[in-house]
Amino acid sequence: MITILAGTNRPNSRARRIANYYRTVLTELGTESQILDLTELPADFVATALYANAGTHPEFNGLAAMLDAGNKLVIIIPEYNGSFPGVLKAFIDGLPYPGGIHGKKAALVGISSGGQGGLLAMTHLSDVLMYLGTSVLPQRVRLPFINQDLNAEDGLNQDLSRQLLREQAVALLAS
Repeated sequence: MITILAGTNRPNSRARRIANYYRTVLTELGTESQILDLTELPADFVATALYANAGTHPEFNGLAAMLDAGNKLVIIIPEYNGSFPGVLKAFIDGLPYPGGIHGKKAALVGISSGGQGGLLAMTHLSDVLMYLGTSVLPQRVRLPFINQDLNAEDGLNQDLSRQLLREQAVALLAS
């Protein structure tokens, strides 16, 4: 089981739409997957599920448990202000330490409306993940100008984008 994490809690996000697309790719490759969508986080989770409250919030724990379903994950990372969304960092901070994502293999997909394709966001998140003992797949996919690439059917207009995501998925399955 591969968990695809849509890395923002923004409703109807492009990250979720790319997560849906990636799940289709994994299905075509014969692999079971699930989507962990941060829109499902409790609104008050920072106050009710972290620190002294760690492990006591059933809704947060349910999302965290999705990561335990397998040893591989794909993280779709929108670029927010030159980094990754704070809600993603807060979610990671609420996971058990050193457990949570320790020892897992992660594939990163950066998305942005600009030309960098989430490069800074992926770099920042890679540092956090490696500190936590998560192996980051070298094939990091950048999807720049996502507003032009992502179409109304949640598909990708660019052949290169589709090819890179498929190649990354194959590499993740082989790792």
